Amino acid sequence: MIIYGVTLLSVCTLAGITLGQILGKLIGVPANVGGVGIAMILLILAGSYLNKRGLIDVKTEQGVEFWSAIYIPVVVAMAAKQNVMGALTGGPMAILAGVTAVACGFALVPMLDRLGKDECKTSAATATNS
Repeated sequence: MIIYGVTLLSVCTLAGITLGQILGKLIGVPANVGGVGIAMILLILAGSYLNKRGLIDVKTEQGVEFWSAIYIPVVVAMAAKQNVMGALTGGPMAILAGVTAVACGFALVPMLDRLGKDECKTSAATATNS
């Protein structure tokens, strides 16, 4: 049932947020540190585990996929807004860190493109030899 997928998602979310709060307190930050990311990792691990054991049916999987599709973009948008506001109020170091991360990402695109082409050539050669 789809409701089981929603239940799995909510349990993972609650566990992730709780672990994020605990992690924040352990490092001395009065905030949730990575709770949403922890929740998503738990959801992936739980879904994988249940899928390998044959304990998750198609409807349950559809429930998880539906809410994940809605949940992830909303959380990413909220986090992006916080990051931009933090960068603007955090001074030049925060802006420099953001610009550097984006520049490194752009610099890696050609390398990843070459890696993808090499894999295609290897796959084509293997298929031809078979």
